[in-house]
Amino acid sequence: MSTRARSGWRRTARAAALTAVLATTGAVVPDSQVAPEESVLVGMRHATGLDVGRGTVWILAVGSDARPGQSMTRTRGDALQLVGIDPRTGAAAAIGIPRDSYVPIPGFGRGRVNAAMVYGGPQLLGRTVGNLVGIRPDYVFVTRFPFFEDMVDDIGGITVSNPRRFSDENLKPRGFAAGRIRLNGYNAMAFARIRKTLAGGDFARTANQQRVLRGIHARVRSQSARPGFVERGVLSVLQHMSTGEGPATLFRLGQLVARVDPGRISTCVVPGRIGNVGGASIVVPNVAAARRYGNAARNDATLPPGC
Repeated sequence: MSTRARSGWRRTARAAALTAVLATTGAVVPDSQVAPEESVLVGMRHATGLDVGRGTVWILAVGSDARPGQSMTRTRGDALQLVGIDPRTGAAAAIGIPRDSYVPIPGFGRGRVNAAMVYGGPQLLGRTVGNLVGIRPDYVFVTRFPFFEDMVDDIGGITVSNPRRFSDENLKPRGFAAGRIRLNGYNAMAFARIRKTLAGGDFARTANQQRVLRGIHARVRSQSARPGFVERGVLSVLQHMSTGEGPATLFRLGQLVARVDPGRISTCVVPGRIGNVGGASIVVPNVAAARRYGNAARNDATLPPGC
């Protein structure tokens, strides 16, 4: 048997084994244990499934600002990244939306984009972001920040490239050094959430969130060949996820991520200006730029350089 054939056989056998494990887990673990609402995967009504053989799949990743006792899917989103993956080429794109972007919310007038989840849950947030960028996500993935911290710790931490030193008296008094830095779960959360001390405010924070996403992908990809690594990761997420999509969808999502080529990841943050509505600070997004990014990446998950 050739090296390529053996490699293909191993991948097929591994996929079959994991599918069996997921199917068994879904059948024997009670819903109360599988889904304590630490993360949620919601399919939009138009979604056709995570088929690795079709075109680009778009997922809106949301960090929920829910406090203990609050519904994760009915509070404001603190991090918004529209992520596209093209399984045919391994390309991936992330379009960051500053959370204070002041936009039309279907059925509710205008407001901060992250308020859409308060009014209508992940479905309405997906529609709102879709109207801004011109790409309706296939799925919306929402997670609490404590669960996000646990996920980063579970994969052994991440490394990010930090362009400048910054700190925050509450989340990170000692600050983050410039350069390549190692982050555990808590520090990854703080790195992604700090805004007030950044020169670029909400825009710089959104860019930092994309650096964290790159770090997570790099870590997962570097460890994916280790026996049991992917299986443990999928099962860990499944045990804390609420989804009507079924365990097979989560496995296919893992397959999509595994196909991403680190050299073909592109990111942009929707630009804009700071404004004021009723005495509250907002971001007035550059809608033309948002649509330009959407048009560029819609079919092949590739954003223009230097955006």
